[in-house]
Amino acid sequence: MKSKDVPSVEVGKLRIGLFVELDIGWMAHPFPTSSFKISSAKQIETLQSLGLARIRYVPEKSDPAPESPAVAAPTVTAAATASLALAAGDAQTLVRDQQRARRVELLAEQRRSLLVCERRFGEALRQYRKTIELVHTQPRVVAEQCATMVTGFVNEMSMEGESAIRLLSETSGDKAALHPVNVTIVSLLLGRAMGFPEEELVDLGVAAFLHDIGKVMLPDRVRWLEDGFSTAEFKLHQEHVAQGLHLIKGMGLSKGAELAIAQHHEMADGSGYPGRIRNDAMSPAGRLLSLVNRYDSLCNPVRPALAMTPHEALSMIFAQQKSRFDSAALSAFIRMVGVYPPGSVVQLVDDRYALVVSVNSARPLKPRIIVHEPGLAKHDVLILDLEREPNMGIRRSVKPGALGSAEMDFLAPRQRISYFFEAVKQDNPTQESVES
Repeated sequence: MKSKDVPSVEVGKLRIGLFVELDIGWMAHPFPTSSFKISSAKQIETLQSLGLARIRYVPEKSDPAPESPAVAAPTVTAAATASLALAAGDAQTLVRDQQRARRVELLAEQRRSLLVCERRFGEALRQYRKTIELVHTQPRVVAEQCATMVTGFVNEMSMEGESAIRLLSETSGDKAALHPVNVTIVSLLLGRAMGFPEEELVDLGVAAFLHDIGKVMLPDRVRWLEDGFSTAEFKLHQEHVAQGLHLIKGMGLSKGAELAIAQHHEMADGSGYPGRIRNDAMSPAGRLLSLVNRYDSLCNPVRPALAMTPHEALSMIFAQQKSRFDSAALSAFIRMVGVYPPGSVVQLVDDRYALVVSVNSARPLKPRIIVHEPGLAKHDVLILDLEREPNMGIRRSVKPGALGSAEMDFLAPRQRISYFFEAVKQDNPTQESVES
């Protein structure tokens, strides 16, 4: 349907259930998107305060109008009408100014939060590179630095209450650093969700951070597993586990951390390596690390063209590889990241496309998303919290290649998926709070 064919309604006749389209700039209204279904009286009040005489709506996406008895309109004198209109105009101007200021404030807060996460992720990348440089000459020093970093993460997660997994912008850096940092963050969040005590969480985080340290001892050609490996190359690649255990002997790590590193490629069904042990012989941290390591490897393979979306990776593990992983860890992982983990491209029930950018581990079925808004720059769009949007939902996951050029440019799906964590603010401003 072309814009000129979309009917309009007088602002005084707006009702809950109408799907409206605002034909004004983003600074002129406080809503996260310019098209949505009205779900509350507060939204109607806000729309009426915008100073518009009529607002476009889409009948096919709107709920049917409820039947109601006709009510006679009261008689109002012309003078009274003029006086009321003048007062209403002043009030509307004030409300619009307040709403614009609030929107600018929310956008600034949104950008600050992302910058903090990206800065912390960058610090962890630099720590890993430093670890690689010093592991041979100062193993005890790097072990202490790693433990200090992980302990800080654990303490932050404990103090912040609920934590959300946050998708980051496209991060520059080599896979050797990106992968262990990703695995560390997701492992800690999952271990916390499974009730690991603080000491075991620190062991888990250190093991996740150092699980691939043995790859520094391998030739470049076999450092990262590829489908075309010969049997000899695959066996040489597997040596990174033994090489890693050799390197960490000089670090003085805990037995729990060492064991998890030794088991990060073992599988519950005994198909893993190097020991081909089964689930009951693995430590809780080893079972968890094996799962998260596999998930991130599917999302971030050596060749980005072979990458699965986070939704595809999770679906494939559950549908085809369930027997390879601990059932409790897999169930907790799915509960934590939801059906559409951060980084997933989705189509909404109103046919628009969006990128999942954050998932509250306590309420994963209602992620926070960025919705494609034609005519707006991505950095000018408020993140939409589906938990606060009862009439908005996700229809399906889509591959980035299915997007049109406009949606692709706007949503910019990541070739490399990078995660960090952020606190979930209980009073986090959303569309409803902006309107109230």
